[in-house]
Amino acid sequence: MSDDGLFDAQGVGLTGRPLREFPEPKPLEKHGPATIISMCNQKGGVGKTTSTINLGACLAEAGRKVLLVDLDPQGALSAGLGLNHDEIEDTVYDVMLDNRVSIHSAIVPTGVPGMDLVPANIDLSAAEIQLVNEVGREHTLARALRPVHRDYDFIIVDCQPSLGLLTVNALACSDGVIIPMECEFFSLRGLALLTDTVEKVSERINFDLETIGILVTMYDRRTKHAREVMSRVVEFFGEKVFDTVITRTVRFPETSVAGEAITTWAPNSQAAKQYRDLAREVIERTS
Repeated sequence: MSDDGLFDAQGVGLTGRPLREFPEPKPLEKHGPATIISMCNQKGGVGKTTSTINLGACLAEAGRKVLLVDLDPQGALSAGLGLNHDEIEDTVYDVMLDNRVSIHSAIVPTGVPGMDLVPANIDLSAAEIQLVNEVGREHTLARALRPVHRDYDFIIVDCQPSLGLLTVNALACSDGVIIPMECEFFSLRGLALLTDTVEKVSERINFDLETIGILVTMYDRRTKHAREVMSRVVEFFGEKVFDTVITRTVRFPETSVAGEAITTWAPNSQAAKQYRDLAREVIERTS
């Protein structure tokens, strides 16, 4: 094994495939239009919000302008970036359901240069009921994001852990989906349902939607269970599984409490390196 435990002496990665090197992203001459990515899994606790924050931060570190959109009524993304719910004025709920509110008024800067946020709070829980009777309800988020589409290189939507109307809104306006999955069998069972939903949306609502990749999170190579699940995931989904694997670490709960990304909280950690690798891989897969 290497010093960081990510590959063996033959250069084989944790996915069991030969480890590929992804080049440093080239500087951009201009920004936009954005690639919109939904971070999606109907199972909770699989690392969606952690991955949204840290992938976004690493893309920004690579010179990309990034907008994160909190589409979860629990507001974990907003809290994870240090926002106090009581201090939030305009949210994604206001932008989607009040024509008088512009998305520009809802965007707040984060502690990461080049990365902004559209926050959410519990108000968003009413959105699915209100959207039911809207004309073109699946495209409400797309209409809200349109004014800033050309201002960013990546817009990453942190979806709630369900396959309801809010998640369909995210999928309807996205170029691609990243599916974080915890390396355990219950997560594996839910993948088939999620990939089926993505296929239905791509067939009926958004013909350009594709799965960018499946991101294995919370991996512990010391356990046989994790290694078996990894083997099954790669067997079923092949190249759709990212080469980058996010291993289990205490660093992520620490960053959540601190309200920071891993790149500022522990920039030299293995966890930061993994998300930088993921950012390079995402840029490679979406370019």
